[in-house]
Amino acid sequence: MGERISIFDIFKIGIGPSSSHTMGPWKAALDFGQRLVDGQQMAELNSVDVWLYGSLAKTGKGHGTDMAVVLGLTGRQPESVPVEDVIPVFEDVEGSGKLDLMSVKTIDFNTETNIHFLYDQMLPYHANALTFVAHFNGEHSMAKTYYSLGGGFVLCEGEDQQKSHGFEMPYPIDTGEDLKKWCTQLNASISEVVIQNERALRDEHEIKEKMLELWQVMKTCIFESCKKSGSLPGGLDVQRRAFEMAEKLMPGQKDIHNTDEWMACIKNQAHTFSTTLKWLSCFALAVNEENANYGRIVTAPTNGAAGVIPAVLMYHLLFSPEAKDDDIFTFLFVAGEMGSLFKKGATISAAMGGCQAEIGVSSAMAAAALTECLGGSSEQAMMAAEIAMEHHLGMTCDPIGGLVQIPCIERNTMGAIKAVTASQIALESDPAKAKVTLDGVIRTMKQTADDMHHKYKETSDGGLAIHIPVNIVEC
Repeated sequence: MGERISIFDIFKIGIGPSSSHTMGPWKAALDFGQRLVDGQQMAELNSVDVWLYGSLAKTGKGHGTDMAVVLGLTGRQPESVPVEDVIPVFEDVEGSGKLDLMSVKTIDFNTETNIHFLYDQMLPYHANALTFVAHFNGEHSMAKTYYSLGGGFVLCEGEDQQKSHGFEMPYPIDTGEDLKKWCTQLNASISEVVIQNERALRDEHEIKEKMLELWQVMKTCIFESCKKSGSLPGGLDVQRRAFEMAEKLMPGQKDIHNTDEWMACIKNQAHTFSTTLKWLSCFALAVNEENANYGRIVTAPTNGAAGVIPAVLMYHLLFSPEAKDDDIFTFLFVAGEMGSLFKKGATISAAMGGCQAEIGVSSAMAAAALTECLGGSSEQAMMAAEIAMEHHLGMTCDPIGGLVQIPCIERNTMGAIKAVTASQIALESDPAKAKVTLDGVIRTMKQTADDMHHKYKETSDGGLAIHIPVNIVEC
């Protein structure tokens, strides 16, 4: 039996800038801290060290990995911690040399000497690895190694990856062919099959409540980011652009203080092809500018690619004449299932597969989701996902300065545009005549990821990261 993944594993509310390098280590730190609490070992605890390997070390500073492990060790949750507290909490530990471990015991903790960046070491299982070591009285210790698998998924070494799921789905899906089979047998759309599987975990009312919560975070992120100007942190002096784009498209938008009113004003404008395209780009820029600013976003399926899904869904709700409110559910059900297929069959980790695993997957997710919302068949939706990924194959992950800014932010706009184009092509095509299947492109993506040189896998050792001269100032 393959791994059973809920759409709420694919979509998670969290803090930027990276699902692999921020969210994953944060969750690992929370798990390690909770193990200390559950083991009643706090009284004998002296200190904690954190060892970062491979990609986590090489781009850890730019991705806020050190900040994430500190926040996790304090017991703060990425879903609920106030955004304005994230940096101050880290700076307080950094300045005081004290860490309130899981709000249970205060220990000495120096962010420079207790967090170790092992730039030249990589563990064999995954490029994103970290080890926590707790030291106790009597010179004994406890160590746990974790792997950040992409999209905020974390695996503790020696434990079953499926341990946390423990449920059976009535219609198990591991491949595109499985999905196609169930859609045919049940005479159902992709979203209808997915919701029946999700009922194995929770009732439909709870499912829809959680989905609306995801959409609320997504649209709030777009709305609030379109009101912020200035430069992003990290030393590259990257200027936020969503604000200026939104102001040019709808002068005075900064004075609208209600998300739904803002959306209604955009919808009621007269639009050309050019303006809808600019709004689509603006929505994607907004999300990933907020992500780069340690803001609250929805991992979809990763933080670095978090702008594509909200941008295309917002585009559909505002500019598709046939759009309806229930399309929020349809869109997220289909997108989540596509993300699950790519995770099972290939990877959603840029440290393992390059940016094709992030922007490529998010574009495929959005393409399939938009296609079903526009009346496409399940075969057309899967064809749209295939088309979108086909034109991201081989995309490298080469963040300048290890920051999720250049080229990451703009890549979200391109992923969103490709998703819309892939959907349009699929809706006008006969999937029976397609030469490449969704499973075929997933297999190809995995092989491409395996063949890709490590310097193009979120290490900042190649591509734009070394060929564009910049001066990085640590903040």
